[in-house]
Amino acid sequence: MSSIELTSSQKTILTALINLYGEEEDAVKGEAIAGEVDRNPGTIRNQMQSLKALQLVEGVPGPKGGYKPTSNAYEALDVQRMEDPAHVPIQHNGENVEGVNVDGIDLSSVHHPELCRAEIHVQGSVRDFHEDDSVTVGPTPLSKLVIEGTVDGKDDTANVIILRIDDMRAPAEEPAH
Repeated sequence: MSSIELTSSQKTILTALINLYGEEEDAVKGEAIAGEVDRNPGTIRNQMQSLKALQLVEGVPGPKGGYKPTSNAYEALDVQRMEDPAHVPIQHNGENVEGVNVDGIDLSSVHHPELCRAEIHVQGSVRDFHEDDSVTVGPTPLSKLVIEGTVDGKDDTANVIILRIDDMRAPAEEPAH
């Protein structure tokens, strides 16, 4: 999955949607988002069209309808949120690793459960990580995603660790349908 470049107003609206959806766990009305980000509902509706086109938002029809973030929305924002990567801890064999910050998590193969891999992009050296070491990444700033896995490979030049995902959880996540 390539990272999607969002405009700052798209980020703001998407963040508001995710936060409101987290509170309500129900489709969020455009008016509620408009109130949250101080824009008019027409603007929100226009932005939602583009976010739907990017598959970051789904529209829910009907009187209880509104908007819901897709799982891509969380990923898009999580990738976006890494400008300050110091907040994503990484543990190596149960010990916190100092001086290594996670600056991206690529879950490109999450859609193939039998190949559950995560690419962890870090700032700092990965030379102390070895195959079959256990690694825990997270929680990420936005969705509080925590990934536990086993090192499956690494790319020293790109500072990437490939994890076989053993467990992945985000506290308020609804079960996937």
